[in-house]
Amino acid sequence: MEGFFAALVVSFGVIFVAELGDKSQLMALTFATRFKPVPVLIGITVATAVVHLASVAIGAGLGAVLPTEWISLVAGVAFLGFGAWTLRGDKLTEEEKRKAEKTNKTALVAVSVAFFLAELGDKTMLATITLATKYGWFGTWLGSTLGMVAADALAILVGRMLGRRLPEKAIKYGAAILFAISGLWLILEAVNELT
Repeated sequence: MEGFFAALVVSFGVIFVAELGDKSQLMALTFATRFKPVPVLIGITVATAVVHLASVAIGAGLGAVLPTEWISLVAGVAFLGFGAWTLRGDKLTEEEKRKAEKTNKTALVAVSVAFFLAELGDKTMLATITLATKYGWFGTWLGSTLGMVAADALAILVGRMLGRRLPEKAIKYGAAILFAISGLWLILEAVNELT
């Protein structure tokens, strides 16, 4: 059970940080201006659960065939890349804004479909795959799903309270620093295992 809790906590933390300032968090904010928060959160949860289930399946498969020290090394480098990606930032395209603002479908369906498509190949999906190579699939799936939903719920709450005045630079730099620290930690761990 100890491995489950480690996977849950690490995955929650990493994905929560990865989601800060991410494109899908901006989508959550946009949907929350159009729909009530509860259907938006349910839609986010459904889409995230499905995408992250596929992610942990891929990650668990890779983890079963690759040596752990190499997984740690690749994961560390990937996390450094996620930090750089976070610094670069995500922006909603005009088409994505229009879909979020002018959809005629119910909130639940619109949010679920939009989030599912936005998360395919996104850094949170890639981070979940990376985490699942090192930790158990269930704890990683549950933690990553809860981490993303929590970050998006925070965006909805803060967005509704403060409008669109989120401290974007502070969030971006803080998340990038946390990714860099995690990446360096994993690389050092891998180097120690290899020597």
